Parts: sequence; C-alpha cells; structure tokens
Amino acid sequence: QVQLVESGGGLVEPGGSLGLSCEVSGGSFYIYEMGWYRQAPGNQRESVAKITRSNKAIYAHSVEDRFTISRNSAGNTVMLRMNRLKPEDTAAYYCYADLWSGLNRTRNDYWGQGIQVTVSS
Repeated sequence: QVQLVESGGGLVEPGGSLGLSCEVSGGSFYIYEMGWYRQAPGNQRESVAKITRSNKAIYAHSVEDRFTISRNSAGNTVMLRMNRLKPEDTAAYYCYADLWSGLNRTRNDYWGQGIQVTVSS
C-alpha cells in the first residue's frame, strides 16, 4: 500500500532550526501535490506549506518568511526546512500527498503518522 514515512523533528530552542522529511512509497504513483499540516493541542489542524508537481510553493502567512518546502528530484520526497522557530510552532506535523495510486487505481490524499516538533528553552 502507499505509505508516507516522516523523519526529523524533535526539540529545539527558540530561534533554532529543524528539518522534516517525508518519503512516499508503495507501488507506482503520480503525485499532484505534497505538503505539511500541523496540529497543536486544542487547535485544529492547519496547513503549513504545500508544493505542487510544478514546484509551486504555498505557505501559511505565519511561516512564509521562515520555512522552506522543497522536493527531491524523483518527486517522491518532500522536505520542510524550518528556521527561526518560535514556541508557537510547537505541534505535531503531518505530511500529506495528493496522489494517484497505481495499486488502488484511485486518487486520494494520503497522510503520514505525524512527527513532533517542540520549540522550547
């Protein structure tokens, strides 16, 4: 089946940097868009950044001058570089991919398991 595996994250002090990575695997697929959401305790899940197949990047206003989203050349891995992190960036970060799966022969959104980012001194 299609799987999204996230890595990175962890604990960092305010002003520091972290990177997240997410790899899609599982048969053949055509990825339309990949990106990251986040959810802090008591809050709704919110979009952080997304990147289209044509490499157009879209950011939430709260992160657009601090975070950078990119993809690898194969197009199956999305990275999020987070700079100048703030305590309010603390959340579980979820990778997603809008893709057509050759296994299921359908187009759906697929999600990673989530990875914690904590910004604290």
